[in-house]
Amino acid sequence: MSTGQMPPWLQEQIMKLQQSQQNLQSIVTQKQHLEIEKAETEKALDELKKVADGDAVYKQAGTVLIKSTKQELIDELEEKQEMAKTRLVVLEKQEIRVKDSLKEQEAKITEMMKSGGGAKPPAPPVEDNPRK
Repeated sequence: MSTGQMPPWLQEQIMKLQQSQQNLQSIVTQKQHLEIEKAETEKALDELKKVADGDAVYKQAGTVLIKSTKQELIDELEEKQEMAKTRLVVLEKQEIRVKDSLKEQEAKITEMMKSGGGAKPPAPPVEDNPRK
């Protein structure tokens, strides 16, 4: 079926579906970046904990290194780690919501197409969703 023959309601549903798929892809990408960041932070913390308390340590600030203390860096890295964990939890919840929404959208499109999909969409189905 070419887009020219597709009823407007179906075009709209497919556009919504594509937006949800892009949204999901964006969430997955953000999660991957966070996982990498978390692993790098973990590695930095492990290395830092091996350093003797009096030894010179530096942190990167843009393109320069700045002298710091072991404890300051540990505190900073642990805070960064906590923030990453929190953001991951939020992203995981978003991912579940978008996946559920995608399933519903796909089912709706299938249903609309089955019912012949005239010029206007069929009446909304009666709510019998066991998850609600």
